[in-house]
Amino acid sequence: MIKILFTGGGTGGHIYPILAITEEFQSSNDQISLKLRYLGAPGPYKNLLESYGIKVSKILSAKLRRYFDLRNFIEIPFFLPLSIIQALWKVFWFMPDVLFSKGGPASLPVVLACRFYRIPVIIHDSDSSMGLANRLALGFANKIALSFETAINDLIENYPKKKNKLVSKIIMTGNPVRRSLISVENFEIEAAKRILNIKSDKPVILVIGGSQGAMKINNFMMEIIEELIKNFQVLHQTGIKNFEEIKKEIDIILKNYSEEEKKNYQIFPYFEDNLRNAYLVSDIVICRASGGTIFENAAFGKPSILIPLSADVVGKHQIGNAYEYAHSGAGIVIEEPNLEPNLFLTQLKNIFSAPEKLKQMSEAAKKFAKPGAARALAQEILNLGSRG
Repeated sequence: MIKILFTGGGTGGHIYPILAITEEFQSSNDQISLKLRYLGAPGPYKNLLESYGIKVSKILSAKLRRYFDLRNFIEIPFFLPLSIIQALWKVFWFMPDVLFSKGGPASLPVVLACRFYRIPVIIHDSDSSMGLANRLALGFANKIALSFETAINDLIENYPKKKNKLVSKIIMTGNPVRRSLISVENFEIEAAKRILNIKSDKPVILVIGGSQGAMKINNFMMEIIEELIKNFQVLHQTGIKNFEEIKKEIDIILKNYSEEEKKNYQIFPYFEDNLRNAYLVSDIVICRASGGTIFENAAFGKPSILIPLSADVVGKHQIGNAYEYAHSGAGIVIEEPNLEPNLFLTQLKNIFSAPEKLKQMSEAAKKFAKPGAARALAQEILNLGSRG
């Protein structure tokens, strides 16, 4: 039996790659007995992880924010030492053969605990610029898996003295996407249209701000909603917390429109099981530029208009992700300071007035995809875990 420990922050960007890898283990024909556990801060994903057969254990989360916040003065000096002690204790009783870390809050204490017990560690980063927790874990990792080519240059530029050692550990995998999400038959597109009530021939825009929504994108879409419903059908994931507020706002903005016109703009708190259907029926995706979202777009061959989070909020990684994807020809980047109705609607019009361009963007997205990412990472984990 190989015992595999997962860790990572409590957002979809950390959890869904773990699930993608788990699906590869479950679909494998290899007769290997595995015991899977997650140790960290699962956020709202505890039940989802357990539904995949992954036992969940929690530790305190100490998050270093990139801006002034009083919580930094509490969590780092107090929570971090406690979370390291918790990790040492819980890792001791599970004693895995290998650790797979996605980074994020609560992952570093688990990496340190596994290093203390000489357990092999593989870290994976979804972005073009590695997150803080993964940067701090670099020296403890046996393997460093990356999703974007630019992430290699970013590491070398930041750690020039460690270039040779880092390069020897790096494997380029892309970001794993769940096979249950992307394993689709062609006939399912018509079924997806029925499920999501897509009835007209108007192009479909999918608006998705990540698992928790994006207020900036939500508010911007309200500015242009009257223009959009003239020529498009829109499927908009608002985020659970924002749903009721956006619903009220739409009711006010579209109060003088017919019921048929109102149907061109549908909002959802969170797609959950309908995410695959939403990707299938969409012609273009309006989204943030997290690694998870970009690689999902690519897996479905979807052109994108990317609106990355600004660097002062999360660092530069979403901007880097967006431009690497756009450089491939699969997307267009509009940074937040430039997010104006006229510019956005002009870009949208230019794309849909040239069907050949839309097709080229779709083909570029498919070329950018890394459909073997989850399988490659699953194999690396097994290789490290079976060395003993």
